[in-house]
Amino acid sequence: MSQVLKISSEDLFYQARISCQIPSLVEAIATRKIITEAAIKAGIQVEIEELQQAADSLRLANQLLKAEDTLAWLEKYHLSVDDFEYLAQINLLSNKLAIHLFQEKVEPFFYEHKLNYVGAVTYEVILDDEDVALELFYALEEGEISFQEIARQYIKEPELRRASGYQGIRRRSDLRPEIAAAVFAATPPQILKPITTPKGAHLIWVEEIIQPKLDEQLRSKILGDLFAAWLKQQIAKLDIVTKLENNNTQNEAALPQFAAVE
Repeated sequence: MSQVLKISSEDLFYQARISCQIPSLVEAIATRKIITEAAIKAGIQVEIEELQQAADSLRLANQLLKAEDTLAWLEKYHLSVDDFEYLAQINLLSNKLAIHLFQEKVEPFFYEHKLNYVGAVTYEVILDDEDVALELFYALEEGEISFQEIARQYIKEPELRRASGYQGIRRRSDLRPEIAAAVFAATPPQILKPITTPKGAHLIWVEEIIQPKLDEQLRSKILGDLFAAWLKQQIAKLDIVTKLENNNTQNEAALPQFAAVE
């Protein structure tokens, strides 16, 4: 016969505290309140159709394809149907507020920081010995060996070895400064002279430099980045007073002043 373990709200709160999760929870609460208050101030409305779409997107994001999947998910995370609607509403408000604040600023930001969005398709092998890396570099230049052969010999991780050290499309922010400077100064296809970092000697093949285009995916990323930076600024301005009481059972997820409008 299995034993029953009872866990109270006080137990959950205490675990969050001793797990040092209170600061992240406080930041999440502050973020939610900032979004709610800013949306009210901006006069942002929530339409019935929009809220339904937001709920559908939330279900899709969590792979809740059937009604029973949603019910099981709600039970797992101790959420009510009202809580689920609130989550969808907050996501919707966040998106609408981001668009309200920064939609017109995305394009100017992109052109001002265009170099940061240039991409490089690279392959990389990191060697422990700089002298060996240099020998392999010269062997590559002379055509005595291929990069794929080097990857097969020196990359230990199986999946990366099978992909010949493929790193995907990297931007400047993804790379160490000394590596970014060499990569984005390359004329592809080009093998770079080994670059030494604390990780070892990097032997890099730059296959392609991709000039950025402000498509919907990049537009959405910039919008999200601008909004996230704005939220951090708003949180930094706050003098947050946290009153912690173990017996506080107030429902923080109660719906705010927003109501869906037709």
